Amino acid sequence: MATPLRFRRSNEHWTEGRVRSDLLQPLQSKFGASLDGPWYKPPAGYEARRLEMGNGDLALFCWTDDHAFWLGNTETPKTLWRTEKYTFAEVDDGVAEWAERELLATLYEEEPWLESFPNLARFFLPVLLSKDGRHTAREFFRDYAAGFPDTDRDAGLTFYEDLLDRGIIDDRYTMAAKLGTSEQLNLDRMRSSMSEFTVARLLDDADYDLTPEIEVATGHSIDFRAIKDGDGTLVEVTRPRPPGRRSANSAVKAIRETAETKSTGQLQEHGGGITLFVDCSSFPESDWGGIVAEKPEVRHRPAVVFRAWPEGYFEGYTKGSVPIDLPETFTVR
Repeated sequence: MATPLRFRRSNEHWTEGRVRSDLLQPLQSKFGASLDGPWYKPPAGYEARRLEMGNGDLALFCWTDDHAFWLGNTETPKTLWRTEKYTFAEVDDGVAEWAERELLATLYEEEPWLESFPNLARFFLPVLLSKDGRHTAREFFRDYAAGFPDTDRDAGLTFYEDLLDRGIIDDRYTMAAKLGTSEQLNLDRMRSSMSEFTVARLLDDADYDLTPEIEVATGHSIDFRAIKDGDGTLVEVTRPRPPGRRSANSAVKAIRETAETKSTGQLQEHGGGITLFVDCSSFPESDWGGIVAEKPEVRHRPAVVFRAWPEGYFEGYTKGSVPIDLPETFTVR
């Protein structure tokens, strides 16, 4: 599976003529590329061009006398194969800001509905314009309400738009990349990826500061460290598939099986000290009602079993002594 968009940096000398011979010509031969000026003013000290392919691919290129940056969701020309890759956060601010403006304008032209969700569009930009995953990522947000059942696109996306507007998730590349860049739509994996954002909103509602992707001694990464008043708690997130999408024949069995996979794997190896959040937001409300009524064990303690609603509130139950303060937006059953 390819990765989200990253810049390539060339430390060689570039001119307009070389751009045409080394970049445009091979892409033109294969994809019918055109070379155009940028839509926005280039970063200070740089020349810049857009390369648009006949198949819808796009590449941006900017250069000075002694280095250049390439960013594209098309085939990389051979002359750039051995160059190093960098995220938006790792290149000059001016270069990153210019490229982001170009890409967002392109994205809005192709998907006008995303203009209503500027924080989401910007955060997931490296995926929404990636080489392999741009179509499936857009489909997931456009047609599947970012993983919420029983709701429409606007409601589902507003939940995450509001979260990202808070600016609490700093590492955009790592978190956006969790959505994946596969050409095949994998709803279960994408929904599971969004659960980390869902839990981030829940914890932020409770005034926790969050650090994602905590490496522990077992070699695993735990989803979050939640910190309040100087105390930190490790948090792992899992999201069961509803019965219609798995072998389990009931909602209760579905969450038991999914939680068992976590508790007998990395959580068991870690040896305790982790709060498990079991996100049942994929379940229709009818199935969720049965779960809340029975409150099944999930083979790990402490645990929070919950469902989120696009309106921004949560409902669920706990098992064991949960060291996390649940927010006012959370109703304990």
